[in-house]
Amino acid sequence: MKRFFFISVLIAAWSIAGTANAVDVQRVISPGGIEAWLVHDDRNPIINLRFTFRGGAALDPIGKEGLANLVSSTLDEGAGNFDSKAFQQTLEDKAISLGFDAGKDTFGGHLRTLTQNRDQAFGLLKIALTRPRFDPEPLSRIRTQILIGLKQDKEDPGAIANRKLMQTLFPDHPYGRATNGTEESVKSIATDDLHRFVKRRLARDNLLVGAVGDVTPEMLGKLLDDTFGRLPAKAAPWALPQVTPATTGKTIVIEKNVPQSKLAFADQGLKREDPDFYAAYVMNRILGGGGFTSRLYAEVREKRGLAYSVHSNLYPFDASAMLLGGAGTANARVGETIEVIADEWQRMAEHGVSDAELNDARTYLTGAFPLRFSSSGRIARMLVGMQISGLEIDYLQKRNSFIEAVTRPDITRVAKKLLDTKRLTTVVVGKPDGVRASD
Repeated sequence: MKRFFFISVLIAAWSIAGTANAVDVQRVISPGGIEAWLVHDDRNPIINLRFTFRGGAALDPIGKEGLANLVSSTLDEGAGNFDSKAFQQTLEDKAISLGFDAGKDTFGGHLRTLTQNRDQAFGLLKIALTRPRFDPEPLSRIRTQILIGLKQDKEDPGAIANRKLMQTLFPDHPYGRATNGTEESVKSIATDDLHRFVKRRLARDNLLVGAVGDVTPEMLGKLLDDTFGRLPAKAAPWALPQVTPATTGKTIVIEKNVPQSKLAFADQGLKREDPDFYAAYVMNRILGGGGFTSRLYAEVREKRGLAYSVHSNLYPFDASAMLLGGAGTANARVGETIEVIADEWQRMAEHGVSDAELNDARTYLTGAFPLRFSSSGRIARMLVGMQISGLEIDYLQKRNSFIEAVTRPDITRVAKKLLDTKRLTTVVVGKPDGVRASD
């Protein structure tokens, strides 16, 4: 019999109330060789599991866009001997939360259960992954819901702007295709496509697992083998080409008869493993990621009252990276809003940040970090996110030191590299006064 291994690494975390708690993150390797990161906490009889398979909606076949999303929406609609109604009723009766989701780079899900219902909960997850039914009635119902959502997106200025921006940044790459597909592609997806996705994509070699709660390493090892052990050893071969976003500095206007316009804009970003990522992260906190304290908020909304919302965020993908932002403003003020955003882009690129701005950003980012430990579900998601990003198991212990190490010269260097108004690409959806599309 294979030995059971786990490695414990003690990391520091804090509760919302501010008292220090020790979070013992353990690397668990099951007898069958399946790995998970575990935070054992038996204070409450609850287990939270987060699991992710590498390779998401970006791998959907051309003409079948939305496949991963449709699978994620139907895996819990019947499996094994349970039809949709029986499966959902069992989840409800046993207070089990089970769901799936699809992103551009990942396909995953979550499980939350009382310890007393552990075996049944993990059993339902097992058959959902290995024996999904995809019966006609629930498939038709879920497909209809998705199609209704796609039709609604066609009337939503924000959704239109974001989709057009991604198409512009990635015209010849899967990232340019919508995760939820199009009406035509969703209608074309057959039951065989769903089963093929499950067989080809959900495999042990691209599985990442995080667990939190009332489960020992030994028991988790058994559950891992029982739940995931029958999945294929290897996923079907796949590759996603690396790509640089086509940030060309264009302004694209999509006219829509609405009183307020939506803006989506983008520049270059940094991938998670880049040594300058933390400097970019702190820089963006000051630029547009800091809510009421960001420069964009202060200049666009507070001082000039141009927009009711404005923000920016880093988006590191497996095969690319972007700095994306958005704003909403009255049609008559779109032009001025675009100008002020560009001015702040330029100011950050040329002059960096002040000592006070840097200190405030570092204080907030390190002080707010404990909020990410506010629930066991969030911690489980964090454990998987760390694995996706290739971070070490002791990352939570070191994370704040990475933020504190960021200096003004670091931010100046990164800002000059990332922020360029000649690249800043903007999509406007509405009836903007005095704003023309670029040639």
